[in-house]
This record gives sequence, structure tokens and C-alpha cells, in this order.
Amino acid sequence: MNKTSSWFDASTQTPLIAEKAKQLESFTSTFADGVVEPSEIKAQEKRVYDLMKEIEPQLDDKLHARVTELLCELTAYDLMQFIGAIQESKPQTQFQG
Repeated sequence: MNKTSSWFDASTQTPLIAEKAKQLESFTSTFADGVVEPSEIKAQEKRVYDLMKEIEPQLDDKLHARVTELLCELTAYDLMQFIGAIQESKPQTQFQG
């Protein structure tokens, strides 16, 4: 498989999707001021929607099922990482007042 932009690091075989996402202009401009605005989330949602609408009709049924599974697993992974990071940042002690 010779892809110009592989999903994996050639030497370590670790996924590169998160690293590639962090290089997107939409990502860097959103985080430039340290605040994620509702309008920026809405704009990202539209980019995802537009790409999905463009690509979905190009997939045969078998590939559509696999890409759907991939998108769901990737979303679950992102949510788990986000929730895990929040849980790690919580204080480990209880208020004793």
C-alpha cells in the first residue's frame, strides 16, 4: 500500500491521525487564543458533515460498513481520551470540611 499520507508512522506503526489533526489550520486557529468558541465547533461540524456527504456515496456497502465502524471507534477513542484526561486532572482528595 503506497499512500501519500499514511495513517501510521512507518517505523513505529503508531497512528498519526491525532498528529495530523493537530496540524490542520482549523485546529491551530481554533486553539490560537486558548478558547474554543461555539462558532468554531459549529464550523468544524460543518467540515465533517461536508466530507461525510462527499465520501459516503463513493463507498460500496462493505467499505461503507467498515468506514462507519472506523469512524465510531475513532470517536469512542477520542471521547475516552477526553474523559480520561478530565478524570486525571481532578483532585485526588475529598474536601474534609
